[in-house]
Amino acid sequence: MRLDVTNDKILVDNIKILAVGSSSVVLVGDTGSIRLSSIFDTPPESLIIGPLVPFAR
Repeated sequence: MRLDVTNDKILVDNIKILAVGSSSVVLVGDTGSIRLSSIFDTPPESLIIGPLVPFAR
């Protein structure tokens, strides 16, 4: 196997992301560290945490 690596400047003009998954990352170029963040588009009052009620037959 032969691997050639050329470290040079990289210029990215535009990135268009159409969709993301539950765990996604976009890397352009080298990365020394990655910071994680989370954003919810659902208001907290609509989140229901508790015992599940079974559906009626």
